[in-house]
Amino acid sequence: MNVENLRNNYPKLIAFMENEGYYPNYVYKVWREIQRILNMADKKAWRSYSDVYEEYAKRLRPSEYLRHKRTFLGIIEHFEVYEQYPDRRRRQKVARRDKYPLLTDEFKAVIDYYCAAEQKRGKKDSTIYTESHNAATFLYTLQEKGYDSLQSITEEAVLSVFVGGNERSRRSYSHKKNVVAVFKACIPQDPETFDRVLSYFPVLREKRKNIQYLLPEEIIALKQSFVDENSPLSLRDKAIGTMALNTGLRQCDIAGLKLDSIDWESDLLLVSQQKTEAPLELPLTAITGNAVYDYLTIERPKTKSEYVFISCHRPYTRLKSASLNNVASKIMDAAGIRQADGDRRGFHIFRHRLATELLGNGVARPVISHILGHEDPDSLGPYLSADFVHLKECALSVERFPMDEGVFENA
Repeated sequence: MNVENLRNNYPKLIAFMENEGYYPNYVYKVWREIQRILNMADKKAWRSYSDVYEEYAKRLRPSEYLRHKRTFLGIIEHFEVYEQYPDRRRRQKVARRDKYPLLTDEFKAVIDYYCAAEQKRGKKDSTIYTESHNAATFLYTLQEKGYDSLQSITEEAVLSVFVGGNERSRRSYSHKKNVVAVFKACIPQDPETFDRVLSYFPVLREKRKNIQYLLPEEIIALKQSFVDENSPLSLRDKAIGTMALNTGLRQCDIAGLKLDSIDWESDLLLVSQQKTEAPLELPLTAITGNAVYDYLTIERPKTKSEYVFISCHRPYTRLKSASLNNVASKIMDAAGIRQADGDRRGFHIFRHRLATELLGNGVARPVISHILGHEDPDSLGPYLSADFVHLKECALSVERFPMDEGVFENA
């Protein structure tokens, strides 16, 4: 790991953080981490900042301390490797080690061909990253087992990655789906070889947990917290919560909402969805519109940013999607709901609530899919588990079956 660039330039990073008003203790911890890297680099076998983090991870249990270490290393890595300064918009975490650099040249060529082909086809960068990352992990696992070329891969080798000796899955359905996507994209390169390997992948069942849903009393508590003048919530957080509850927008789309995305004359929200890249037009109700208007005219900092929702502190940049997790948590606390361990507290539960309410009111499924911005109609399937109105219609009567008196008295 070459640290000369860091050694020569790290004072610029420290000076930047001091000028931007970072807490002195925070700047000191970043400086101390830099000094440790500079002093230890020659003694350690580090190849990247990921190796530095992995060393911490081996001797430190998951904790707030380890999370801070990953953040400090991320700030240093982004500065030294990518020439990016911290900007408070999101936590700059050090990247975990990718298996791609450890692959054989033949396996690397598989990943390279896939990335080039799918980028040309227009697939999203985030999807390409996820699928190629999973495929690299899969190929590296085979490589570690002694299968270092495509021709050497056997059905037994592939099954050993996904199914254990007791038929229990080792890798998930989504992991297999991503790896298969990579191999399918490579079929034009060598149809016989890739078709053969694809035939070895096992059939795995997609597992879905029951989705937690909002109870009627929780919805009442949420709405009350949005209008309560004594609520600890800011106008920004109230506007975000109101929009999430009434529109079902993904939090990435709320965070990416721009000032010109709101058509005040026609009462419309014009959204370019980040997940599907498809345009979406939704009605802007009076409740949502008033909440956003109050935030824009009373509380929003004066800034040239084109985004609606801005951070509360300088330099007043746009909120990132991850920041909305904190907003959702504040809203749940203000409403006094979902405080038990394991309770779902993100904005996706608001999206789920809108879908089940529309289903319960008899709205056609294609209409709901359009409102939620789904491209695949089957994406609505998981929401059906909480459509109690129509689920009850499927219940079978037990009147035809004799039952002892008193069986249901304590039910």
